[in-house]
Amino acid sequence: MRLHGHNRGVSFLPAELYRTIERSMPITCVDFVPVRDGADGLEVGLILRASPFGEVWCHLGGRILYGETVSDALRRHASETLAVALDLPADPQPAFVYQWFPDDLRPHDGGDYGRDPRKHAIGLSFVVKVAGPPSPRNEAIDFSYFSVDALPKPLWPGAGQLLARLISRPGS
Repeated sequence: MRLHGHNRGVSFLPAELYRTIERSMPITCVDFVPVRDGADGLEVGLILRASPFGEVWCHLGGRILYGETVSDALRRHASETLAVALDLPADPQPAFVYQWFPDDLRPHDGGDYGRDPRKHAIGLSFVVKVAGPPSPRNEAIDFSYFSVDALPKPLWPGAGQLLARLISRPGS
């Protein structure tokens, strides 16, 4: 089955095959956080979503499809989750690369890693500005902006560390 008018050769995988791939290799994803200037400083946009941890607040994003550019993946996830556009260069570069692991694969080397019981993922992480008012849909139950000093709870395990890294980066 072809993806609706997107990239050449992009197709969906049958669910069982995709689960096998998730159990076999890391999945490359784009992770992103919309930001805006609020009355008390920088605010980050998060979605409320169902997860293996219950309903949690987290950044946005998801996997990059075969044949899809990083820029196209960011735009697709922003459109599908918030019905907004992103103003991006043709070849955006991540502000940070964050890794997500199931508990049984989590390294114990003192590194800072996110938790995802479903898969090992490599997240190319971005700070973005959105065009238009976000309208949560699909996986997003809700969307809101929060002061970086007053993040909501509960957060997806590891999302707080990712936000801290993204916001502390020069130029973010």
